[in-house]
Amino acid sequence: MNKSVTVINITGTICSIQFFLAPLMTYHYNQLSGERQFVSLDAPRPFRYNGVRYRRYFLSLMKKNVIVAQSGGPTCVINSSLRGVIDAAREFDNIGTVYGGCHGIEGVLKEELLNLSDQPEEEIALLRYTPVAGSIGTCRYKLKSHQTEDYNRVIDVLKAHNVGYFLYNGGNDSMDTAHKIAQMAKQRDLDLIAVGIPKTIDNDVGDSEFKLIDHTPGYGSTAKYWLHTVQYANEENKGSCPADPVLVLQAMGRKIGFIPAAARLADPKREMPLLIYLAESPCSLDELTEQVHAKVKEAGRCIVVISEGFNVGDVGAVKDSFGHTSFSASQITVAQIVVNYLNQRGLPAKGSARGNVPGTDQRHSMGYASSIDLDEAYRLGQKAMELAATGQGGFMSTILREQGLIYNVRYDKVPLELVANSERTFPENWILPGGCDVSHDFIRYAAPLVGEDMLTLPMIGGRQRLTRFEPIYAEKKLPEYVPEAECVDSKKESNP
Repeated sequence: MNKSVTVINITGTICSIQFFLAPLMTYHYNQLSGERQFVSLDAPRPFRYNGVRYRRYFLSLMKKNVIVAQSGGPTCVINSSLRGVIDAAREFDNIGTVYGGCHGIEGVLKEELLNLSDQPEEEIALLRYTPVAGSIGTCRYKLKSHQTEDYNRVIDVLKAHNVGYFLYNGGNDSMDTAHKIAQMAKQRDLDLIAVGIPKTIDNDVGDSEFKLIDHTPGYGSTAKYWLHTVQYANEENKGSCPADPVLVLQAMGRKIGFIPAAARLADPKREMPLLIYLAESPCSLDELTEQVHAKVKEAGRCIVVISEGFNVGDVGAVKDSFGHTSFSASQITVAQIVVNYLNQRGLPAKGSARGNVPGTDQRHSMGYASSIDLDEAYRLGQKAMELAATGQGGFMSTILREQGLIYNVRYDKVPLELVANSERTFPENWILPGGCDVSHDFIRYAAPLVGEDMLTLPMIGGRQRLTRFEPIYAEKKLPEYVPEAECVDSKKESNP
C-alpha cells in the first residue's frame, strides 16, 4: 500500500512524497533537539514527519527488539556499557525490548534471553557499581565458519523473537563474532543490524597507531588497580626488606604489556626500586637476574612486576576455547619460576625473594575502578545503541583521543572487519633500553585513564549493594538446542 504524506526536510521546505510501507525508513529520536525524526535508509538526509497517526502506524510496523551479549574476560566496567545500551534504547522509538543473551552467544543459541527492559530502574542504575559479568554472564564460545548449524540457529532465535539489532561486547574474538553475524545478515538479506562494543583489560584491540581506538574500556580500571597495588607493595617491601628484599608481582597480559606497564603509574618520578618486565621485554632470565642484583646493591631491595607472558620457558600452559594461553591455569607461574631462579642464584643481600600472583581480582576489584573508565564505557554502550538504532550496522563503537594538553575524547565508529581478531602491539619506543622499564610517553598516555579519585560504592550492612536482576526471561519458542562445539566436546569425552 502506498501512502502520500507531508514532510518537512531539514531545510524547512514543505514537500509531499510517496513511499511503500516497508523498512526503508527508520525512526530516530534526536536527543539534542528533542524531536522525533524519520530517517530514510536510502536518502542522505533525515526528514521530520509531523503526522501523529501515521507515525504510530509506522512504529507499530517497524519496532524491533535488541539482543545485547558479552564475551571473553569481564572487566570492572563491562556492566557500565550494558547500562549505556539499556538507557540509550529508551530514547529510540524504533526499539522494542532489550534482551540480554545469558552467557554471550551461547545464551542466544540456547534461547536464554533475559528481559532487561522490564528490570527495576534501581537495578539498572547499580550496573555502574557492579563489576564483571554476573548480571548477564559472558562466554568463550567462538562461532567458526564451518558451524552452519549454529549460524542457522542464531537466525531462528533472532526471527522468533523479532530481533533486529544485535550488540556484542567483547575483545578481539568477540568483534570477530559480531563481524560474522553482520556478514551473515548481509548475505542472507536479513533485517538485522550488528554492532560491536569494545572491552578488554589487555588494551590489545585495534591498531598500534591508536587510530582505530585509543584504549579499551576495562584497561583504565586495571591500570588503576596496579597503580595502587604497587604503591602498597612498595610499603610492604620497604618495611620487610631485611628478610625479603625482593618482591615479584605477576600481572595479566598474555602477549602485550599494557597491564604490567601500568605499575609505573605508581611511581612516575622513578623513586622506587622498581623493575617492570613486559611480555615484549627483550631480555632473558639471566639478564633479569643481573638487573635485580644491581637494583638490590643500589637500593637494598627491589620490586619486580612481570607479565604472565614473559618468556621463562615451559610453564605447563593450558589453552582456553579461544586458543589463548590461560596462565592462571598453568602448572607453574612465571612469578614462581623467577622467584625460584633468584633464590637459587642467591641475592646480594640477606634474605630471599618472594612472590605474589594476583588473579582475576585484577579485573573485578571494584574499589579500584576508574571513574573515567566507567564513564567512557557507558558512552560506548550508548554509542553502539545509537549506531544500531540509526541503521549503521557492521561497526564497532570506538573512542578516540583528541590532540592537546587537556585529555578529551570523542566517540565514533570503526568497521568491524578492521578490528575483528585484531591485536595491537605495545609500542617498542615505550620500552626503555634494557627492557626493564617503560618511558614517560607511556605515562602520558595512561595517566588520564585512571582518574584522580576513588570510587564511592553503595553499601548496605557493610556489604556492597550489587545489581540483582529479576528472572524475567523471554518465552522459549524453539526446540532445545546444543551448540555445535559442545556436541564435539561431548563426543571427544565419550570416545577418548
